[in-house]
Parts: sequence; C-alpha cells; structure tokens
Amino acid sequence: MTEEYLKILDIDHWNLECELNNTDHRTDLNDVDRLIVRRGQPFTISLYLRSGTYQPGVSSLNFIAETGPQPSEQYGTRASFGLSANIDTSRWSAAVSSPPGDMVALSICSAPDAPIGRYTLTLGESGQIEFILLFNPWCPGDTVYMDNEQSLEEYVLSQDGIIFRGSAKHPIPTPWNFGQFESGILDICLRILDMNPKCLKNPGKDCSGRRNPIYVSRVLSAMVNCNDDKGVLFGKWSDDYEGGVSPMFWRGSVEILRNWDTQACQPVRYGQCWVFAAVACTISRALGLPCRVVTNYLSAHDTNSNLVIERYVNENGEPIQSREMIWNYHCWVECWMARPDFKSDFNGWQASDPTPQERSDGVYCCGPIPVRAIKEGELMFKYDAPFVFAEVNADIITFMKKKDGSISEVNNTTVVGQKISTKSVNSDAREDITHLYKYPEGSDEEREAFKKANHQNKLLHRQQNQGLHLTIKVTSGMRKGCDFDVFAVVTNNTESEKKCRLVFGSCAVSYSGILGENCGFKDLLNVELSPGAGGQSDWGMCHL
Repeated sequence: MTEEYLKILDIDHWNLECELNNTDHRTDLNDVDRLIVRRGQPFTISLYLRSGTYQPGVSSLNFIAETGPQPSEQYGTRASFGLSANIDTSRWSAAVSSPPGDMVALSICSAPDAPIGRYTLTLGESGQIEFILLFNPWCPGDTVYMDNEQSLEEYVLSQDGIIFRGSAKHPIPTPWNFGQFESGILDICLRILDMNPKCLKNPGKDCSGRRNPIYVSRVLSAMVNCNDDKGVLFGKWSDDYEGGVSPMFWRGSVEILRNWDTQACQPVRYGQCWVFAAVACTISRALGLPCRVVTNYLSAHDTNSNLVIERYVNENGEPIQSREMIWNYHCWVECWMARPDFKSDFNGWQASDPTPQERSDGVYCCGPIPVRAIKEGELMFKYDAPFVFAEVNADIITFMKKKDGSISEVNNTTVVGQKISTKSVNSDAREDITHLYKYPEGSDEEREAFKKANHQNKLLHRQQNQGLHLTIKVTSGMRKGCDFDVFAVVTNNTESEKKCRLVFGSCAVSYSGILGENCGFKDLLNVELSPGAGGQSDWGMCHL
C-alpha cells in the first residue's frame, strides 16, 4: 500500500511502562519513574488513540530518535524509522505487538551500536518521549557483550565490592560501595561525559563517539582525574590533606560523585590510585560497561618509556632520588569489550588507568589496552601499551654514580608485577589474575614477550621521533668573521605533547669533511611542545 493511503495513528496519550521496561532491561535499581533502557533490546510503550483503531498494513507512524545537542544522521546521533512488521534488533526499529484496537502496544528497539546517553523519541506529530540509553552487555550485538550471567551480576549489577591494598606479602581487602544505582548517580555520570573537553569543543562528534566503549572508557580515564579538565578527583600523595580529606577517608564512590556534582564540577579533594579506580568502576558500571578494579603489587612507574626502572645509588650505597618508582601497589580498572580494531584474540578485558601519572596524546589518561596484548608484549596496540607493560613487567636495574661522574651497573632484578589481584565473582576472596598479564616470571615465554616488547617499543620511539621536525637557520646577512645568530625551529607533528632536549654544538669543517675542534657548545633547557606546535630557540655565535 502506498504512503498516501496509509493512515497516521492519532495518539491521545501514552504510557512508557517504566517499571516493566526497566526491570526487563535490568535498570530498575536506578528507579522506575523514568525510562532507562539498554541498546539493542526492545522496550514497550502503550499508545492510547484519540480516534480510530490500529489496522495492520493500514496504520502508520514515523519515529525520530535523537541524542546530543546537534543530532545528525551522519554522526549516528539521529535515526528516522517507521513501523515494521517485526522488530529488527540490528537497527532502530518499531513494531506493533498487540491486536487491533484503540490501545497499541508498541515495541521499539535501538541499534546495538547506538550512542549511549539521553534521547528524545518523536512519535510522528503527536509529541516526544524521553529516555536514557545505556550499553547492553546482555546483547550479543553490543561490543560489550559478556556471555556469563554470574560475571554480569558481579561486574555490572553489584554495588558492593572489595579493593585490595597492603603489600604483595600481605594483601589487605578494603570494602567499597560503588553505588552505581544510588539516587542521582547515573545523571552525574552522564554529566561527567558532557563536561569532558572533547564534548565542550565538539559536542556532535563527542556524542557520536559514545557509541564506542573504547572511546567512552578513554574519556572516563581522563575525567576521573582533574589534571586537564573539570574532572572528579584531585590527587595528592603527601601527608598534608588541608582543604580536603585524606584518601583513606573514603569508603565509597557515591559521596565523591555527589560532592563533585553539587560543587559545580570542582574537583573533590583528595584521591589516590584505589579511589580513582573505584570511581571509574562506578561510572563504568552505571553506563553499562562491565568493570572491575585490579591491584598490581610492586607496580612500576616508568617515566622514560624504556621498559626499565633505573635506580641510582652513590658510592656508599645510599639511594639517589629518581622519578622512576616501584609502588607497593597500584590500582586501575579493567572494562570488558570487543576490540574490532584488533584480532578477536584481544577481545575481553581492557586495562584503563584514571590515576594521573603520564600523559597520553597530551592528556593525563591511560588505556584502554587489551590485557592479552600486555601478556604477549604487543606494544604497537592502542592505547598506552608500553606504560602498562612496564607496570607489570619492567626490569629493575640499579646503577652506582661515582664521584668522578662514571656510572656502573650493580644489580639487575625482576620483581615487578606480583599478585595482580581482583575480587572473585560471587565471593569476597582474592582472585589472582597475574597469569592474564604475564607469563611466569623468568620463563622462556616471559623473556620472549619482554624481548618482543622491547623491540616494538624501540620502533614506537622511532616513529614518534619522526614526528618531530628540526630546522637549523642562521641570520640571512651572515658574514665571515662577524657575529651571527643561529636558530633551531622544532615542530611537533605528532598528536601528543613532546619534551625535547636541545643541544647546540659547532665546529669548523674543512672542505674535505674533516672536523676541527669544538668552537661553541650549549645545552639548553628542555622544551615542551604541544601537538602541532612549533618552538624556536636561538643562540648567538661569533667569529667563526
């Protein structure tokens, strides 16, 4: 039947059936006063007609689903569809599931890759309904699908958990209230997404990115700390917690998130690694991402990305302070998702770290990186594989600095990455997951993975350095025997901030290429270059 003969349903009012839908979508713990559903799964609304009855093949109704401030079909944040004979769970669709009458039971299904967030659904010319759409780990078409009901109960629905602290010899379980279904928490989590700099800069593109759990988990990694944005927590690792509370004070995420929300997005003071990880876990679970907190004992912090922790002592064996450290323990999170950008072997748990340690693409965030990639030493994968690999598998080399300036190696050991732990499913017991991150310490497989990682890390550094372009210029009027200026112009063509050390040296060269003695040398301070930025340093030279 052609469109001109179809009769548009004349809707008087509707019932969103929130209690029924939210229970079916496992969101009823949030509340049942509004519609909160998961993508790729049908939900039902009841339409009450003002006049006439629904007639199959005769009645019609068009729908427009929109999210974000700039809905666009190109970005996937706007979808138009009409009534179908049956629901198609692979895309936005709608179908009538009731017999003809003046009440129509309408089934609606979102696409399993639709962006998460707040939606409006326009029902022809009758009006709009509002609902919240979340990730759906129960849906096989969703990239966060997890085929284990007990794991889903633990990693999505459980509001209480255990975080392990202490030491490798004595892991200490710390109870934590994640509280992802507490009143107002879901709204706060959506506000966190809206406050991220990418959204503030280009809300249309950011909302489109929310279809991808890789993108969302990376945004959360940056937004849980406040180092680059209006993030949730301010980190502090000293004993002075004036102006806030000690990280030891917190027992759950709810108070932290509510404080951030009520204080106009000012960072909550203070957090340390387990607090950052716990808050990230709460937000992830609230949005439908299966998530767990992981503790790595004897965790390395590699600052120069060489997969080695260099320690220094003087001739008396006394340690010399260094930025590279071994933490008694360090916490991060893992989120469960497919990685369509890699082979299927790397689907599953992805490590992500919201504690601000080093910048990634110019921002204090880390991950997600497949845990399997860390175990296999695959450091070419995104994101931040070298840093996470070093946390669990760096070698520790101790050097002695002598008074004459010479340095010699005095010890080499591998004790990094011990008893990597998380809470067991359906139990408060500690589950040791070290085998997921690394082969047995000292085994042939472990050394082979380290060798592969070291090789790939060198390739990465080479690629990254290719993004730095150096040009040497001199004054145009330079003449022999007269002073002149030399300029170094450095351009950062990469997507991340770079620290550069500039060293100027000069010497005379004969026409046959023989070098003479140094006639000028200068070691400049480090230069920090933002992505796409250029910097210039100058050095006056004379009488060459």
